[in-house]
Amino acid sequence: MSGEQDLGITESKEHSPGEWYAEVVQKAGLADYAPMGGFIVTKPRGYAVWERIQNHLDGWFKDTGVQNSYFPMFIPESFLEREKDIVEGFDPEVAWVTHGGHEELEERLAVRPTSESIIAPFMADWTRSHRDLPLRLNQWCSVVRWEATETKPFFRTKEFLWQEGHTAHTDQEGAWDETMTRLEQYKRLYEEVMAVPVMEGRKPPHDKFPGAHTTTTVEALMPDGKTVQGGTSHYLGTSFAEAFDITYADENEEDNVAHTTSWGLSWRAMGALIMTHSDDQGLVLPPAVAPTQVVIVPIWQEDTKDEVQEYAADLAVDLEDSGVRVELDDRDHYNPGFKYNEHELNGVPLRIEVGPHEVEDDEATLVHRPDGESETVGREGIGDTVSDHLDTVHAKLYASAEETLEGEIREADSREEILGTIGQHGGYVKCGWCGDEDCEDPIKDAIAAEIVMVPLDRDEEPVHDECAICGDDAEETAYFAKSY
Repeated sequence: MSGEQDLGITESKEHSPGEWYAEVVQKAGLADYAPMGGFIVTKPRGYAVWERIQNHLDGWFKDTGVQNSYFPMFIPESFLEREKDIVEGFDPEVAWVTHGGHEELEERLAVRPTSESIIAPFMADWTRSHRDLPLRLNQWCSVVRWEATETKPFFRTKEFLWQEGHTAHTDQEGAWDETMTRLEQYKRLYEEVMAVPVMEGRKPPHDKFPGAHTTTTVEALMPDGKTVQGGTSHYLGTSFAEAFDITYADENEEDNVAHTTSWGLSWRAMGALIMTHSDDQGLVLPPAVAPTQVVIVPIWQEDTKDEVQEYAADLAVDLEDSGVRVELDDRDHYNPGFKYNEHELNGVPLRIEVGPHEVEDDEATLVHRPDGESETVGREGIGDTVSDHLDTVHAKLYASAEETLEGEIREADSREEILGTIGQHGGYVKCGWCGDEDCEDPIKDAIAAEIVMVPLDRDEEPVHDECAICGDDAEETAYFAKSY
């Protein structure tokens, strides 16, 4: 068949994960490379996955008082400079607009690397009284960070899609509760929707968001032993409110400075999803985000074609009526084997095979994408049966990823042991840490691993009494890993 020789994945996930990942992204129709280095084109199937991630989060945000809004992608330089930590933190990555048409602009405009400095002034304008708080805003948009790293679709591109939430509160308690609410929603997204287990923690002080008091994170471990920063939620304290004059009058008409937060999740989540579940046959998608959850493949000889196709079409209608995203693949110029391979490559979670025997016995044969397990089931109640099988597919994916995570958290009590363990096994290595950024440098310089998080609970006792690098008293536990 035409194109059949190009259908399969030729690279190995185990032996060449980078090349394998790029091949899956392209051959499964998720994205392509743009003519400008560092940018990608998101194809319809890839965007459909992002939309499903987006829809879950957006609904949860709105259920907890968040309102969507939209702010300009260009930020005047003077606005950006009002928060000096933002400028310093993003300066090497900011793209600047200097001309409009043939005219040089009086003031440079930054293409947003993040939007605190354009959103905060309006939050200040919209906040007068304690009755205006909490103020919860979110926008779905793209941002640009002009990194020099090699493009890896969804993981690392100069422009990427994300959501960024920005809130203001009367006090620290309200702002901290907000920070944790969003972190828990990110965890829920990864685990309940994408079947990816994550660990929650804080970023070390030297790696927190510029200007933040505390940056919290969810971290997802990939099968190759690297971690993905899956989403971050920042308690900003009063620093941004002071810089942008976000104040309110309390019940006694006294002015107070608001406490603010920001939180974001990007399409890096899609990179984690693809890398975690997919295999050497192609893309594997959890049912909640799969554009097509079920594909029906009729199998016939010429003398049974009409009855098999009619049975399969009726089955598709029943599943659609049950709320299942279903595709009937009744193309007659491809054989069933080709169709199986194509839908496996595209990550369809569940395949239903219908042949003369299924028609005769009023049945359907269900095949799970992750492992090829099949079961022949009765036609009656097919909607509920398929729903149960989709739940089973999600559970299988989660269990496999959880097994990977549980086996890849190790302890070390010396610099040499950290280097050797990550070098040999990858994964997370936890150790005592004195809190000094300089103690990260020997690990980062030697094997490009860094402290990706510390425990969320500041009072948690360090795993060891001494810092694994310098031998001083340990202040907390550090988790070292290589990162995407």
